[in-house]
Amino acid sequence: MRLFAAVLPPEDVVRELAAEIEELHRLPGADGLRWTGRPGWHFTLAFYGEVDDELVPDLSARLERAAHRTEPFPLAVRGGGQFGHGKALWAGAEGDLPSLRLLADRAEAAARKAGVPMGEHRRYKAHLTVARSRDAVDVRPYVEALDLFTGRTWSVGELALVRSNLPKSGVPGEQPRYEVVARWALGAAG
Repeated sequence: MRLFAAVLPPEDVVRELAAEIEELHRLPGADGLRWTGRPGWHFTLAFYGEVDDELVPDLSARLERAAHRTEPFPLAVRGGGQFGHGKALWAGAEGDLPSLRLLADRAEAAARKAGVPMGEHRRYKAHLTVARSRDAVDVRPYVEALDLFTGRTWSVGELALVRSNLPKSGVPGEQPRYEVVARWALGAAG
């Protein structure tokens, strides 16, 4: 199954971001982007890709330990940026980013120790993808608008293992479906 570890923002934070994204839809050229649906809004910590079913129990146990070794921390959706000359538009984060990076490193290490092939390690960049494009697009107006946005700060209290079900219908614009496979509370009490 296709899996990743993530921090999922609470529903009220998602609603705040949705209001901001609705404003971005009014900017010129917005219909040329593929906007990520609200169910796809998450801070990916580690992307695992296709994971053999027999590795999932060990991966889960290691992620549970990683969650328990990480104390809850404050986080907010703030600002924005892009990857690949406009191929991905994202909202950023502020708060205890060192703890978020530590949790991401632990989620990646959990996969490596469980035997999940991870490829090359990249420095973690906290982001929540809000739109994509197959081609390079000038997304500066969107990034500038997102730079003015700061959502409510919340306490990250759990780590989620999420399954990504890719679209199979071939219908343009169809979004992947995300299913939370497991959740673990952060901190020693978890």
